[in-house]
Amino acid sequence: MAEPQNSPLFQARAEIRVAARPAGVYAVVSDLPRSGEWSTECTGGRWISGAPGSVGAVFQGENLRSEDVVAWAPVVRGAWTTQAEVVAAEPGRAFRWAMRDSAGNTQDSVWSFEVAPNGDGSTLVHHFRMGRATEGIRKIIAEMSSAERERFFAEWGAKVQSDLADTLQRVKVVIEKA
Repeated sequence: MAEPQNSPLFQARAEIRVAARPAGVYAVVSDLPRSGEWSTECTGGRWISGAPGSVGAVFQGENLRSEDVVAWAPVVRGAWTTQAEVVAAEPGRAFRWAMRDSAGNTQDSVWSFEVAPNGDGSTLVHHFRMGRATEGIRKIIAEMSSAERERFFAEWGAKVQSDLADTLQRVKVVIEKA
C-alpha cells in the first residue's frame, strides 16, 4: 500500500511553565538517559556514540509500551529499543533529536524541547513532527485499508499529543523538585 501523502503525517506541540531558568531546564531535558523519569514510553537508555547531548551524538533508548495503546493496530508492544541522533543542541534554547531507521539513517521524525525565559522561570515546549512515514509507520500501515489508515493516524496523533502533555507535567515535577 502506498505511503500516505499528508505532510506532515504527525505534528503535535505542548507547553508548560517551569519554575527554573532556561539553562537548568535545558540541562535536564537534554540528558536523554534520564528520560525514564518523565517519558510516557522511554524508560531510559545510553549514549552510544558522540559527545553526550551534542549534535551528531546517538542515543539508544529503551522503551516500553502497554498493550492498550491503539490496541487494534499492529504497533510494537512491550519492550523495544530505538536509536536517535541529536540534530540540534543549543544550550538554554533548543534540543532536538531525529529517530533513526534500522540502517542508522535519520528519519523525518523529530522530537524537541524548546526553552524560553518566562519571568523568573521558563516556558518549556515539547514538539513532535513526522513529515514522512518512518520505517516503523510503513510497517504498521502496510496491510491496512484506507479507512484503517485514517483511523490509525487520528488515534496515533491523539496519543502523541497526550504523551507530550503528560511528559511536560512529569518533567516539570522533576525540574522543580531539584
